[in-house]
Amino acid sequence: MCTPCCLSQLACCCGSAACSCCCNCCPKIKQSTGTRVMYALYFLLVTILCVIMMSPTVETHMKENIPYYNDLCEKLNAGENCKTLVGYSAVYKVCFGMSCFFLFFCLFTIRVNNSEGCRAAVHNGFWLLKFIVLAACCAGGFFIPGEETFLEVWRYVGAACGSIFLLIQLMLLVEFAHRWNTNWSSGVKYNRLWYAALAFVTLMLFTAAVGAVVFMGVYYTHPEACLLNKIFLGINGSLCLIVSLLAISPCIQKLQPTSGLLQPGVISCYVMYLTFSAFTSKPKEAVEINGVNTTVCVFPFNSGLEGDKKIVTFLGTVILFGCILYSW
Repeated sequence: MCTPCCLSQLACCCGSAACSCCCNCCPKIKQSTGTRVMYALYFLLVTILCVIMMSPTVETHMKENIPYYNDLCEKLNAGENCKTLVGYSAVYKVCFGMSCFFLFFCLFTIRVNNSEGCRAAVHNGFWLLKFIVLAACCAGGFFIPGEETFLEVWRYVGAACGSIFLLIQLMLLVEFAHRWNTNWSSGVKYNRLWYAALAFVTLMLFTAAVGAVVFMGVYYTHPEACLLNKIFLGINGSLCLIVSLLAISPCIQKLQPTSGLLQPGVISCYVMYLTFSAFTSKPKEAVEINGVNTTVCVFPFNSGLEGDKKIVTFLGTVILFGCILYSW
């Protein structure tokens, strides 16, 4: 019995059917849901690979545990200490390959409105072959000639596409907050506890946003430095306040009766996350204090070394996959 099941699972990977359709060992799920899960899994695998490449700890362990590490790097033409296989340049190349993979399937599935037809069959199956193609695309990025030119151009492409992605992410968060507020507000008719829950969550969101403003104002600004931090923190904080006031204004309430403070609370927390992310990426500044050059506007914990970037990476990953799951 095990052999037929294994063969049917292999058919699931190479064929056009979802696992739930051809293997009784797998749970019954809709074909569209299985497709989304598999694409999300591919994205997650590449993301984990990029995180590993960016980790200095991984490079250190490789040097310590792999015999003849430097000789191996030379034989692979990977540069000194395999610099072309780790670090930001390697992440750019892997992400370029992943982008090409998903862009191809985006164009391939244009005007595919149902699960019938050969393009729909390819879209919903052949996962083993797709994985091989994805791996080939990611590996192919390392063979692109003119590395310096490629990285320079890809930085601008990444910045432009990242801005578009932030707008899409913001739209998904607004839609999510609006639906959340509508569902909980409708529950007030049947049970007043829904109103208490809505008020509590809204209060927590604004508490987190205000706490973030205070935290960044204390640790990421300085009387004699960090002028850009002060400007951006002031502008973003003011915009969050204006949006919150507009959400409960009579004109907005008339046009959108379900509007409330939950939506601006969610958006304010998201804006504070983006502001914090920008501060962590900004070059460090130093001022002279008591005759000593002191680095200011840095994360106060973990000696200011990469601790804030780890928090930004974690929060960004949570928000990213949250948006992916919500978009289903």
